[in-house]
Amino acid sequence: MANEGKITMGGNGQLLVPDFPVIPFIEGDGIGPDIWKASVRVFDAAIEKTFGSRKKIVWKKVLAGEEAFHKTGEWMPAETMQIFKDYLVAIKGPLTTPVGGGIRSLNVLLRQELDLYVCQRPIKYFEGVPSPMWQPEKVDMVIFRENTEDIYSGIEYMTGTEENKKLLHFLTDELKTKKIRFPETSSIGIKVVSREGSERLIRAAIQYAIDNKLPSVTLVHKGNIMKFTEGAFKIWGYELAEREFPHHTYTWSQWETTKKERGEAVANEDMRIAAVGGKVIIKDAIADNFLQQALLAPQNYSIIATLNLNGDYISDALAAQVGGIGIAPGANINYKTGNAVFEATHGTAPKFANTNSMNPSSLILSGVMMFEYMGWRDVADRIKAAIGKTIRQKTVTVDFYNLMQDAQLLSTSAFGDAVIKNL
Repeated sequence: MANEGKITMGGNGQLLVPDFPVIPFIEGDGIGPDIWKASVRVFDAAIEKTFGSRKKIVWKKVLAGEEAFHKTGEWMPAETMQIFKDYLVAIKGPLTTPVGGGIRSLNVLLRQELDLYVCQRPIKYFEGVPSPMWQPEKVDMVIFRENTEDIYSGIEYMTGTEENKKLLHFLTDELKTKKIRFPETSSIGIKVVSREGSERLIRAAIQYAIDNKLPSVTLVHKGNIMKFTEGAFKIWGYELAEREFPHHTYTWSQWETTKKERGEAVANEDMRIAAVGGKVIIKDAIADNFLQQALLAPQNYSIIATLNLNGDYISDALAAQVGGIGIAPGANINYKTGNAVFEATHGTAPKFANTNSMNPSSLILSGVMMFEYMGWRDVADRIKAAIGKTIRQKTVTVDFYNLMQDAQLLSTSAFGDAVIKNL
């Protein structure tokens, strides 16, 4: 192929995508191979429908997880990590993460080694998807979750270890803290939140809102309790917006002042209207209150910028409102280097491995995000429309079938066929 090769980053910070880009992929563990086989057929069919023979992805299989361990003795071979670095854009199925011990999370390892500081999770309702919400169509948000810091830094020490004792000694004897109630039996973890890490995440969220003409960015935090970590995240976010985006944003304080000067009440709905007039509103919410408001008034939120642990909870909670993580896509991105890994957001579901029964939509929609990132938006739009049509036709996999009336049950591969038919 004349124009086959790696995706690269141009000097202007924009991706340079050849007509036949080589994209590494990991099938994944458990149900990973089943959902990958269905998904890749959808990807290839949509590209052909859109571009004919002018463009095509050259898929490059790499190893990680159980397959890699069985073949190489390593869960994440160094070769795989280097390929991900070199080729910039990659996609993967779910990988095994043992609970309570064993290997480190391969997902976290990828994010930290490649410095994929944005975990981006769009949450949007597809008509016809079973939902516990009264009006799930009001849920339309994109989560920007900080991906490399917070307690996910992995700095923690088990009670009784020498490291734990040293840290306890430092905290109690050097810093004179009295807040560790049961020091002899306490395991200790350290929460890391930096200005640089916070700012680059929030900067990406604001820029995304501006580029996509979205009304608001909400900084979600628990700064009322963790004042110097999550509270600082909020403060740094407002400062960044006023410093770097003065012509594109209103912060809450600026908007509140403007409204008071005009003798008007401050309301979220007012802020959404203002944003349509040309500016993105920067506001904040305490994490627990946000989870409540996301149920009561989801229409008041558009882009969510938050820290790592909050983002983990929020992502799954919002996904449940629109049908569950089986239909929730995800991306891990470094907007500076261009490195991005797109992934199914659910687990490996090992008891359903090789059953050809699970919903591949999370991985398919992660591919949609990948095409959008590459600039192939027509391909992305075609796939989204086809998935929506397939669901409206009530031709679905078992997760939705069990919650629908008069639906037709499809296997994983048959669902892929139905989506292809609807392209």
